[in-house]
Amino acid sequence: MVRILLADDSELVRVVLRDLLGQDPAVEVVAEVCDGRAAVEETARLKPDLVIMDVMMPVMNGLEAVAEIMAATPTPILMLSSNTDPHDSGSAFAAIKLGALDIMEKPTGVVTEAFSQIAQQLISKVKSISRIRVIHHYRAQRPRVETPQVVSSSRPRRLLAIGASTGGPKAVLQLLQELPEDFDASVLVVQHIADGFAPGFADWLDRETVLPVRMAESGSALTSGMVLVAPNQLHLTVCENRIVLQDSPPLNNCRPAVDAMFLSLVEQGLAEETVAVLLTGMGTDGAEGLASMYKQGAYTIAQDEASCAVFGMPKAAIARGAATQVLPLEHIAEVVTGLFAR
Repeated sequence: MVRILLADDSELVRVVLRDLLGQDPAVEVVAEVCDGRAAVEETARLKPDLVIMDVMMPVMNGLEAVAEIMAATPTPILMLSSNTDPHDSGSAFAAIKLGALDIMEKPTGVVTEAFSQIAQQLISKVKSISRIRVIHHYRAQRPRVETPQVVSSSRPRRLLAIGASTGGPKAVLQLLQELPEDFDASVLVVQHIADGFAPGFADWLDRETVLPVRMAESGSALTSGMVLVAPNQLHLTVCENRIVLQDSPPLNNCRPAVDAMFLSLVEQGLAEETVAVLLTGMGTDGAEGLASMYKQGAYTIAQDEASCAVFGMPKAAIARGAATQVLPLEHIAEVVTGLFAR
């Protein structure tokens, strides 16, 4: 049984969520609250498997509530946000920085014919996120170990390709924040994220990092020092040193897919010029592509189990022998920076 706490000041939203979650007898809504303070108190009292929480609430907003929950009673948190309101979605990403795991669009009503599909998608997300082990936000950093040496290359690297899924927004942010301002490479990011939230993700990264971050657009050139983020529902690929966005079928049930990006770089003969990084996430997306990149001369890095929110995609890649190195998140930027040093 997955025990859920709902926190939203809109009774309609709570009713819709309760009806959707009620389609699975293995999911139980154990409490409903309408403000952030009550969410903190009921999480401590009931210790649910997952909190689904709105960003904007009275008494205490969602950001403050996330911070208190992660400090006192660490619990997986799924944020509710409107993807059409930049302030709302921006606050949701700030909540992820504080420890929330993922974002979903706030339901405003359910079309009858789509009800079952929406319920199935929500229940699948809820079950997967509720199993993630979360830790106190204030935990001390793990002792640093000596950074492994990087392998030199006879060809200059000029592309950094990053793939991530669940737990990825925070990991991608940390990696990009630790890259130098004069980072001499084009950066491509494929992050699995709820529909409508890719632009907000790019805006958030742009505000939080020294490198400029933009949404990828078809035809745009690869530019050194620029980070390009895949949009929702389009594969990010490269052809003749330009971005090509494709609406071809999903790979690994994902679009955009990390594999689509990695495999396009292989097809274009760019593997030897690329450092490919596969971060936290569920499933196997990126594993096949990373293996192909590795075989064609890319320097490939998989995030280690201890620092992953979900050790799914990196685990699948490691099992395929696709990683040049397996590294904790806090070492990845250091190694990447060294690989691009002139």
